[in-house]
Amino acid sequence: MDSSTGSRPRFLERLSSLLLREPEDREQLMQLLHAAFERNLLDADALTIIEGALAAADTCVRDVMVPRAQMDVVDIADSLDDIVAYVIRTAHSRFPVIDGGRDNVIGILLAKDLLRIHTEEDFNVRDWLRPAVFIPESKRLNVLLREFRVSRNHMAVVVDEYAGICGMVTIEDVLEQIVGDIEDEYDFDEADDNIQLDQSGRYRVKAQTEIADFNTAFDTHFDDDECDTVGGLILQQLGRVPKRNECVDVDGVRFQILRADSRRIYTLLVTLPQEKDERV
Repeated sequence: MDSSTGSRPRFLERLSSLLLREPEDREQLMQLLHAAFERNLLDADALTIIEGALAAADTCVRDVMVPRAQMDVVDIADSLDDIVAYVIRTAHSRFPVIDGGRDNVIGILLAKDLLRIHTEEDFNVRDWLRPAVFIPESKRLNVLLREFRVSRNHMAVVVDEYAGICGMVTIEDVLEQIVGDIEDEYDFDEADDNIQLDQSGRYRVKAQTEIADFNTAFDTHFDDDECDTVGGLILQQLGRVPKRNECVDVDGVRFQILRADSRRIYTLLVTLPQEKDERV
């Protein structure tokens, strides 16, 4: 008998027995999926996507949104030249547009609509604003993704229970949670503590850490009047979103960007002044 033919029934038997074990709860389902992965019935990417899809039902918008302090917004009062320069510099495709303050979002501007400047005689940004969609921060990601697909919206403004704007979320943010990051170096982002000691003796800090908490932990005196989080402090210092591995010095404290994308900062490596002196 051909060896390849002889091995086929055993493979089908293993696959059938694996799939016929009906899981009774989420934990058993995850065990079943991991067992399939260990038997090479699923690859790592497929397992990650399935886990992300299951987790989306238990994840709220507040857990994945871009915080208010890190939102890139367009002010309707700015000149057209300033708006175009800002859109080019930040390189996003959509922008919440505010009028007088971040709590007054009047619409969404698509960067591609600015191309009409060259074809419209009297181009007015206000005329090209799309309606803004407002959602509660408690909305589940699986529900939001379905709404995005039905409405064909790609961005929503997140509000708290008092109707104050607390952030924004895009369809890319939701899909990223499903597809996930599979690199181990980013596991810290899922940890409970915002500040953790690194193997090198320095500290890994989540960008969402409150400045007040950071000051307490490191005996620093950063001002939190204009921004609430450490990530917001970095953005305020630079005026843009930094790239991965970029270093920023603020009042003697060095922040190295461990993880960031084109829209926000996730993780920082902190070096205090005395530690920098020791490395010189």
